[in-house]
Amino acid sequence: MNTVLILLSEPFADWEAAYICPELNKLEDYEIKTVSLSKAPVTSMGGLKIVPDYDISDIPEDINIKLLLIPGGLSWDNKEYKKYCPIIKDCLENNILTAAICNGVTFLADNGFLDNRRHTGNTLEYLKQNAPGYKGDAGYVESQSFVFENLITANGSAAVEFSRDIIGKLDIFSQKEIDEWFRIFKNGFL
Repeated sequence: MNTVLILLSEPFADWEAAYICPELNKLEDYEIKTVSLSKAPVTSMGGLKIVPDYDISDIPEDINIKLLLIPGGLSWDNKEYKKYCPIIKDCLENNILTAAICNGVTFLADNGFLDNRRHTGNTLEYLKQNAPGYKGDAGYVESQSFVFENLITANGSAAVEFSRDIIGKLDIFSQKEIDEWFRIFKNGFL
């Protein structure tokens, strides 16, 4: 089973995972699992309560992570979230698709994961201001969503582009299906 592992912060930006999760959840060989610092319910910015499947210390050893998803939120500057760094490092080093959006990208920037990888984010100025440990400004790309090797980054206004890039990188739809999906979710039925 291919696992989509979502790292949750409190509160997390629920809409930033809302486009991609239904597409992956309807595939028979994918499962969606959530991780937090504990098993206590996590509330989204929209007021949804999620009971995490795992806390960061009890992720199964034999889990087959196909996608590590890092949605934004309002508390990624909480130093407790540094406990997520080993799993992020492991995924990036082992060519597991890692996708971060909005302040999820800011967290990656602040913890050195973007120092030597091309990426985008809310803006270059935003990353410099909100990620004191950020040293990757030479790799910053002005884009809604950006794919670099096994890393996808996006700004907070690009949930649809972000999801499109994940779908493309996972190779679960044909290019025609991706284009149609994107057109519908970006522009509606016209």
